[in-house]
Amino acid sequence: MLNISGVEKQFGSNKVLKGIDLNIKKGDVVVLLGPSGSGKTTLLRTINFFERADKGQLIFNNEAIDMSKASGKEIYNVRQKTAFVFQNYGLFHHKTALENVIEGLIIGRKVPRNQAIKEAKEALDTLGLSDKYNHYPVSLSGGQQQRVAIARAFVLKPEIILFDEPTSSLDPELVGEVLTAMKLLADKGTTMLVVTHEISFAKEVATKAIFMDKGVILEEGIPNEMLTHPKVERTKQFLKRVIPEEFIYNI
Repeated sequence: MLNISGVEKQFGSNKVLKGIDLNIKKGDVVVLLGPSGSGKTTLLRTINFFERADKGQLIFNNEAIDMSKASGKEIYNVRQKTAFVFQNYGLFHHKTALENVIEGLIIGRKVPRNQAIKEAKEALDTLGLSDKYNHYPVSLSGGQQQRVAIARAFVLKPEIILFDEPTSSLDPELVGEVLTAMKLLADKGTTMLVVTHEISFAKEVATKAIFMDKGVILEEGIPNEMLTHPKVERTKQFLKRVIPEEFIYNI
């Protein structure tokens, strides 16, 4: 469904991405693991053209795009097929949960307001927020705000949702409710590319795990195999630092 090849991105003298190749099939849940500064978020942002890659090709449903020269129309078409969930929720603070979710449907998808409200309520219900329609972000917990953000992405029916460390801004006790929401979407067949440090999510939900460091992909594979029997020494070093104790006995 989505294939990228040879993606490079440089900020000043810092080359953040050094020729990334990645293939995602419909229904995949792909997790990007790696230390801070490895290029994971930048890769996500180049896929959605929040950052323009210096080099690389993106093929989305057989449509090839030069990522460094993509036209406005090509970028628009990609964004119509994708949704992005940010670390810091990205909600409009002056709008209720329901208003936040319908915004993209009405403005971006031109869905009639009554239909948008119906679909938004269904998405919020699915994520356990049926009693929060009229709540403003300030009155919601961090986990609830992030679930509203996920509902906002999910309701657009994108072909893939890009998650940029969706639990990194949350208190530990709130992480579980967001991961549960993401598992629910995975069970519904939602294609996802997730930057995360949540190894349990990678092990239980992902179909593919990728380890990045210093702008390159060093290892990828089936999560259970890669997390218990990593082949690359750098992957082993990383997992020993971040993986829950019960997962490291084989490393």
